[in-house]
Order: sequence, then structure tokens, then C-alpha cells
Amino acid sequence: MEREIFRIDEISWQGLCMDLIRNAWMILLAAVTVWLAAGGIHNIIYEPQYSSSATLVVSTGGSGNTYSSLSTATQMADVFGQVFQSEALRNLIAADTGEQIQGTVTCDSVEETNLLVLTATSPDPRQAYLYINSALKHYEEVAGDVFSNSVLQVVQEPEVPEQPSNTSWILSQRYLLALLGAFGMAAVICLFYVLRFTVKNEMCASRQLDGKIRGVIPFEKKQSGDGKKNPKQSLLLNSPLVTMAFAEAARSAAAKVEYRMRKKGQKVLLVASVTENEGKSTVAANIALAMAEKRRRVLLIDGDMRKPAQHKVFEIKGKKGNSFDQVLTGKAEWKDVMHYSKSCRIWELLQFQPAEHPEEVLKTGMIETLMAEWKENFDYIIIDCSPTAVSTDAEIWMDAADTVLLVVREDWADIRVINDMVDIIWQSGTDFAGFILNAFHREWFRDMPSRYSRNGYSGYERSEYGEEERG
Repeated sequence: MEREIFRIDEISWQGLCMDLIRNAWMILLAAVTVWLAAGGIHNIIYEPQYSSSATLVVSTGGSGNTYSSLSTATQMADVFGQVFQSEALRNLIAADTGEQIQGTVTCDSVEETNLLVLTATSPDPRQAYLYINSALKHYEEVAGDVFSNSVLQVVQEPEVPEQPSNTSWILSQRYLLALLGAFGMAAVICLFYVLRFTVKNEMCASRQLDGKIRGVIPFEKKQSGDGKKNPKQSLLLNSPLVTMAFAEAARSAAAKVEYRMRKKGQKVLLVASVTENEGKSTVAANIALAMAEKRRRVLLIDGDMRKPAQHKVFEIKGKKGNSFDQVLTGKAEWKDVMHYSKSCRIWELLQFQPAEHPEEVLKTGMIETLMAEWKENFDYIIIDCSPTAVSTDAEIWMDAADTVLLVVREDWADIRVINDMVDIIWQSGTDFAGFILNAFHREWFRDMPSRYSRNGYSGYERSEYGEEERG
């Protein structure tokens, strides 16, 4: 599908801020890189210049009229500026010092005074000092009788310069350049966030996804468990560590899915996702728990033969011989392998280790036979399968499922890939239940009451249970 024109309301500002925080190391790295680059460029292109200055006073012979001295100082500044730059004076300086002096001499008058400031500038501080001293010594030989009636006296002797007189623009603006580098990297991160064609908020999901939104599970940070054995506990709705908002959102989503299944006479729900780490295993577990709370007989199957996760979600330890793949290969009976959780009141067929040959295990032909038995013994069968982008295992499970539910995580999978998967589900002849939006952050700068209707999210559903279905 072609992406619609960019809409500002399809951007999650909190998600954008979280993206900046996650990539703060890149922003810091950009600032440090610019800082070091500025220093490197400074070392390459910077040529230090050293200046040695002397202050001279101009006086006229005879009457010593102050006005006359001021006028003479102004004229001498212009003339001596040319004298000190003349080739004749340079030859005299070279003969006096015995070396070729590199540099320039400037002569400036101090306004409203009869003072002259003579400055010699050179890349070498020693040469700057020699230059000005030799110039003061030999300038009269070049100037001749230009100002025969004027007298120059040194009131401030020149000194050997200790520091460069010129400054490096790059070095002086290093902090600003580093800050601009950080802002530039932050802008690039923001640009990439905006251009990623992913689901960033509920509004974007309602417009871009080809299906109904059955529920929105808020982002919930995993809490610490019992230390060394389990530092992070799973986000199960019956856990005392999860917030009420998370638990109620999970129950609400499960209620809508169950109502739809009951309305259509369906028993088998396949919970899938396009990519890994979208939270489908947790969503499948919570749907099973929510149904079990209503006294439904629920069977939860870990159909992911590649990276099984349900035993980790429920913190159940088992042996490889008791895994679900033993049932599919005919090496064990499902009733012997099945685990019943008294606290959760659900039955589980778990996979404790990745199967050696996942595709061969699923293609044994046992699924159809077992599914008929499970439908007789349970009200609902919830299947957790591999991500569709990882393997084709989900397509095998689709043949046995009554309906498919896709889990979509905030700013995770490409919308085009998600909608392509929806098309595959419909083409397989399997019913598509819709989407569960998982781990979505609460929006900022929005009018919260206007976002929610009495029976659900406004704009997503016509009523709590009266949606129009596709197909």
C-alpha cells in the first residue's frame, strides 16, 4: 500500500522523546566527534602569529606646539607604515640580525594623542622581537629627512611575546560546534523516527492497518522479581506487580476477542506477530488468563518450535521429553505432557526446548487430529506461534485455527509488512480477528477525554461489541 500524506497526529511525541533517550549515546558521540574534529582541524590549519609592540611618542622640534605634534603623529603613522614595510628596511634588518625575518610591521596612531603603536608580527616570537628592535634601530636610515623636525621617543619597550596574538575561530567556537553536532544528530534521529512507516499511536493504527483494533495494551515496565533467579517478572494480568491500567486493558481486549469468537462459534485462536519481541507470547498468555477468570476451560499451546517462551512467561521448568513436540511426533500423549496451573486455572502444552527440525515437527499431520480432541475437551484453544517474518510456521497453524489475532508493538514492524500478512491470512481462508496494539505509551498533548468513548476507543469501534467485520 502507498503511504498517505504525513499527518502530525500520527506521531507519538512521547515515543519520539523515548527514541531520543534511547539514542542519547549517538547524540553524545556526535558532540564528542565534532569536538575532537574541531581540535584536529585546528591543529592542521592553524598558524600561530606572535606580536611584539612598542609605544612611541612624537614631538616636533622648536616650539613644541601640541596641535603640531598631534598632526605630525597622524601623518607619521601613514608614512612609517610604508617605511617599515619597505624592502630597503627589510634588507637592513636582515643584515643587522643575520637572518631573513618573516613577518609584518604595522604602525597605528592613538586617537587624540601624539602616540604611535608599532607592532611586529611573525610566526616566530623571537623573530617578532628581533624585527621590531631592528626596525626601531634602522628606520631613520630609510626615512631620511621626511620628518627632520620630528622626534620619536620610545615610551614602552618591546618584549618577547609568550603567547600567540591571533586566535583560532574553530577552537574558540568548539563548544558551539559540539552543541550544533549534538542538535544535528538529534534532528537526524527525529527525522528517521518520523520517516519510519510504523505504528506510532492509536490514530495511526486506525488509519493505516487493514483491520479492527481489538484492544490497546499500555506500555508497562517489567518489575524486579525475586532477585537472582528471576530479576524480571512477566507482565501477567494476575501478577501483583502490574498496574491496574495494564490488567484492565488486557482483560478488556480479551473480552472483545472472546465475544467475537463466541458470536462466530469459534474456539481456536492463533496469536501471531510479524516480527520478534512484539509481546505476542505475553498477550496470548493474558488472553488465556482472562478467559479462565470467567470459568472457561482454556488450553494454551506454545506452538513456537523455534524460540518457545510460554514456559518462561509462567516460570515453569520442564524436561525436553515433556515438550509439546513429543506429542506432535507421536512420542507422547498430549494428556501426559499437558500441565495444569491451579493458580491460573488454565491447561498448558509447553515447549521447553527448540525443536531440532521445527518444520518437520509441524508437518507430521498430527495437528488436525489433536485439534478435534482439544475442541471436545476445552472451550477455547489459544495458540502462540512463531513470528511470520521468521518462518512459515504460522501459515501451518492457520489451517488449524478458526481465527488469527495479530499483535503489533509501537514503532516496531513496518505497516506494509503487517498489511501484507493480513492479506495472506485472508487468502488462506482463515478468519482474521484484528489487532492488539501492545506496549503503547500514553500520548502527550492530547485531550484525553475526547480520545475515549464510553465503550472503547473512539474512532476504532462503532460500539463495544457491534463492529463491522471484513469478509
